[in-house]
Amino acid sequence: MNWSFDDAFRREVEARYAAFRRRPADHAPATLKRAAVSIVLVPGENGSAPPAFLLTMRAATLRAHGNQWALPGGRLDDGETAADAALRELEEELGLRAGSDQIIGLLDDYPTRSGYLVTPAIVWGGATAPLVPNPQEVASVHRIPVSAVADPDAFDFVSIAESERSVVRVHIAGHVIHAPTAALIYQFREMLAGRTTRVDQLEQPVFAWR
Repeated sequence: MNWSFDDAFRREVEARYAAFRRRPADHAPATLKRAAVSIVLVPGENGSAPPAFLLTMRAATLRAHGNQWALPGGRLDDGETAADAALRELEEELGLRAGSDQIIGLLDDYPTRSGYLVTPAIVWGGATAPLVPNPQEVASVHRIPVSAVADPDAFDFVSIAESERSVVRVHIAGHVIHAPTAALIYQFREMLAGRTTRVDQLEQPVFAWR
């Protein structure tokens, strides 16, 4: 997939999303807390043409899941939609302000072992917007080439003794990133390939169960 970060790429992503059929939001337990994250499409490092998405390393001082890889996002405030929360968290964490017209669409809700129902929003981040990470939440932010997760060998599925379901993992730049983040990126990859692949049955490692 030889993409460039341009209007043609945006139109292609929009077309692939238009063919995606999002699962209805009422299939998950109502007891789960709602959260949203952003899969933000941006140019690659130093403004280079190949498209990328943003991935953060969470600050070590956070009470939950510190020092873990994550997509920018967080819990919904009262009265917020998932799209609104994704955009708010994006600005709070990375200083990137995006409008509702920059949301290409929402992927499936993903229930986590830690008690959240996470809605991923695909966001067109733009070519020139600066990133200003909030040090209270974000230790570092990284531009991950879309081509890195389009590679057939980017993902693997492993068994654990504690569950009958497979744990999904994604390999990025020498790092192994687990679900929930890996599951959301996996569905994004599948959507770009023109496939509607459900991921809520994919397991998370035991350290993410709290």
